[in-house]
Amino acid sequence: MTQTLSRPADVAAGHWQAIHIYYAANPQPLIVQCVHPLISGLEADGLITGHFFINYWLEGPHVRLRLKPATVAATPEVKRRAEAAITEYLRVRPALYQVDAGFLEEFYNSLFDMEFSVDEKTRYLRGDGRMNLRENNTYSYEPYEPEYGKYGGEAGIALAEWHFAHSSRMVTTAIRTKNLHLRTVLLGTAAQLMMVMSACFLPDTDDLVDYLNRYHTFWRAAFPDTNYAGAEEYQQQYAATGPEIGRRFAAIRHSLRTTGGQDLPGLLRDWAEHCLELRHRAADLAERGQLVFRSWDGTRDEIPTDPRTALPLLLSPYMHMTNNRLHVTITDEAYLSYLLGRALPEHGEPA
Repeated sequence: MTQTLSRPADVAAGHWQAIHIYYAANPQPLIVQCVHPLISGLEADGLITGHFFINYWLEGPHVRLRLKPATVAATPEVKRRAEAAITEYLRVRPALYQVDAGFLEEFYNSLFDMEFSVDEKTRYLRGDGRMNLRENNTYSYEPYEPEYGKYGGEAGIALAEWHFAHSSRMVTTAIRTKNLHLRTVLLGTAAQLMMVMSACFLPDTDDLVDYLNRYHTFWRAAFPDTNYAGAEEYQQQYAATGPEIGRRFAAIRHSLRTTGGQDLPGLLRDWAEHCLELRHRAADLAERGQLVFRSWDGTRDEIPTDPRTALPLLLSPYMHMTNNRLHVTITDEAYLSYLLGRALPEHGEPA
């Protein structure tokens, strides 16, 4: 009879800790001055084996920080350090803006109505039937709820968590080294990161153009009644930037084909190396039937074993969450994907 040995409780892997930091201001300083040194210290001391962050709006703008203690025994120290770092940052650099009035409250309630069903809204409602707003400059522990149906089941979530750590590190580096507070720099950086990731996943020109157009249509339809950018503004911006975007896209694709992105500048080179490895791992999981997605109507599981089917399903949330970490808006994502999808066939080299 084979004896099964279990790991002692004190060395068993810790559970993900999800901390929501409610901060109604630009989150970039919070990421650089609080989250980055916190994660660096925890990793240096071997206290965590995973981490990532996203920006979110539910119950008010906040950063969702996720930390995975290396062991159960490490969890109290991970939480202690996180609480101390967050408390000190909010004391020294509190967000001064309040969301509970004006345009932003309306915007967040529009998102609330769009993304949540009547039943799902219940836990987030305040007395007047509108979305509850958490107190600014506070934090709370919340359940960690992986989106298994979106990312491909347990194997897909494990891959996503690995990727999210790299994406979070890359975005933090970009915030620290680039002038991302300038809109032109932010959108230019996001566009090039989108070029790299989408081209790594979909090297075929027709597949890539079709995907970018569908990506644009999806996000554009999310806010059909807004006036952020109309057809005339799209045309004007494309006329000014389309040829250069196409040439840049062509150069990135050529680099990926010939050197695996190794001749790209530092940030893009590292991103290309990661995205190619991410694509390889995702394709391998698909071919082995280990990616299990939930259908759009929520009625069944889908297990695509052809990477050409599975990879676009993962590319969309991967690319969206990287833009989210950069603090790129959904309307800007729609705009950027329009520019890329049009510039590639009109000004980019054929693959």
